Amino acid sequence: MRLSSTNFASGELLVELRRDASVPLYRQLEIGIRDRIRQGLLRTGTVMPATRALAADLGLSRGVVVEAYQQLVAEGYLVSWTGGYTQVAPTVASSPVAQQKTAAGGPPRIDFRYSKPDVSRFPRAAWLRSIRKVLNETPNSSLAYLDGRGSTELREALADYLNRVRGTSARPENMLICSGFAQGSRLLLDVLAAAGYRRLAVEDPSDNEVREVAIKAGLETVGVPVSDTGLDVAALERSGADVVLVTAAHQFPTGAVASARTRAALIAWATAHDALIIEDDYDAEYRYDRDPIGAMQGLAPESVVYAGTASKTLAPGLRLGWLILPSRLVEPTSVAKVNDDRGSPVLDQLTFADFVARGEFDRHLRRMRPRYRQLRDTLVGRLAEQIPDLVPIGVSAGLHVMTWLPPDLTEVAVADAAAEQGVGIYGLAPYWVTKNGPGGLVFGYGGLTEPAIIEGVDLLANAIASLRRQ
Repeated sequence: MRLSSTNFASGELLVELRRDASVPLYRQLEIGIRDRIRQGLLRTGTVMPATRALAADLGLSRGVVVEAYQQLVAEGYLVSWTGGYTQVAPTVASSPVAQQKTAAGGPPRIDFRYSKPDVSRFPRAAWLRSIRKVLNETPNSSLAYLDGRGSTELREALADYLNRVRGTSARPENMLICSGFAQGSRLLLDVLAAAGYRRLAVEDPSDNEVREVAIKAGLETVGVPVSDTGLDVAALERSGADVVLVTAAHQFPTGAVASARTRAALIAWATAHDALIIEDDYDAEYRYDRDPIGAMQGLAPESVVYAGTASKTLAPGLRLGWLILPSRLVEPTSVAKVNDDRGSPVLDQLTFADFVARGEFDRHLRRMRPRYRQLRDTLVGRLAEQIPDLVPIGVSAGLHVMTWLPPDLTEVAVADAAAEQGVGIYGLAPYWVTKNGPGGLVFGYGGLTEPAIIEGVDLLANAIASLRRQ
């Protein structure tokens, strides 16, 4: 699906060119188009003139126009589609109208909110091939109500994939398909509360939504500190918890990676106390500067629930997630799933199963890793240039980085000042369990373009500079 578009009536585009200038014509054209996009005069979705038509209109060779377009595509200002036409990308617009909208409480123009992958890169053609195959080949019986665990085909495909790539010890009969981690965690915590579990330990800081779900399920929650080697297992021992939720491969939001020693200590704790570990493996597929780290579930399948999702790897809107469950939890969690929604949509499951089995999931991830790495490098590099006292941590994997705040700045002041500049930036305060942790900022970069990241950091630098002048 293309962006909604505004079409030119002809091949015309008003760009002033100086043929007597020392700047090459392709560069002048590139600068002129870029400036009009940044000013909001060429809106997202606008279809650009064909290269031949624009070259003829401006009296240029077609190669000059092609070179300018290619550079703007590389920078993320334009997108080029199969079939020969080019559109303005969903990128930054710096028009006064957009700035006024943000200042008046509208959405930020540049949003560093975490959990936004680049859905514009969704592999539509490959997904469509899987849909067609499923519609052509799926027997009628597969369209009836499913087992509460989900389609056999998807559980088999995911078990093969996760055992190969994440080092799990998954069997299709121990897997359950759910509507993302939100539903999976809610079903699981309800089942655990009914089974007699009483206290959930969570990393401090960590995602606050899971804590709210646990409280609604009737579980107490307690925060356990996190260091650069993962959860403090000695503090976990003292907490009195009988279940713990960890993001061991890439802790959210600090980015810490649980060391081999920490992982072994966690499993020893679970074994000694007949306790349970919930391993949220939310973005482990994206790693850049470190070796892969296997899932803990593969080391202790009866002590660990593994939770995964397609939200970061493909698109949140698919609402596809999965649990690998210890044997004793399979039946009650399956019953809870059936009672909750009668099962996730079967055609989506079968499509994803084919997509994974044909290797398209692997190919998509191989395409996306260098893309996200480039975005990460752009963010880290620009922060170092513009705001060097915001030092990113947790940069080796995932779709976000975190920075601690220097003592002269507060999260609220920085976020408010950035909002005045049209930038959405978010602090650590919601993630602290203890409510008194130090200040910091979380930068999500997955759904942004490089130009947006650069401008966003520059505007944030201006906001911080203005605060320091006060």
